[in-house]
Amino acid sequence: MRKAWGLVSFILFCIGLVLVIIGGIVAPSNVAITVVLAVFGLIIGIIYVVFAKGNGGLHTLLLSVIALLAMTAALVPITNLWSGAMVSGIIVNFAALMSPVALIAAIRALLTIGLEPEVKI
Repeated sequence: MRKAWGLVSFILFCIGLVLVIIGGIVAPSNVAITVVLAVFGLIIGIIYVVFAKGNGGLHTLLLSVIALLAMTAALVPITNLWSGAMVSGIIVNFAALMSPVALIAAIRALLTIGLEPEVKI
């Protein structure tokens, strides 16, 4: 069952990446595409958090998403180059896909930390 949900999450991520690129090229500031990507991100995040094995995978996911979002922020200066609207659209769409995943994973990590019993030394 966990493997099937993992496959669903991966397929949604791949569809999201295709939408990120197509939406960034065809309609850089389309609100409908951004909303669809945010919903995909929420679904991906929920699936991952519910079916994640332990905290090791959760920490890896958080670190990966933070690195990806930092990368999108680092790419913002190139939007002034040859096709700024297209690159900016792709960056914004990618952030719309990955931000909900980070939000869900961070909430899970914080709840896990808060619910752990105190360690006495």
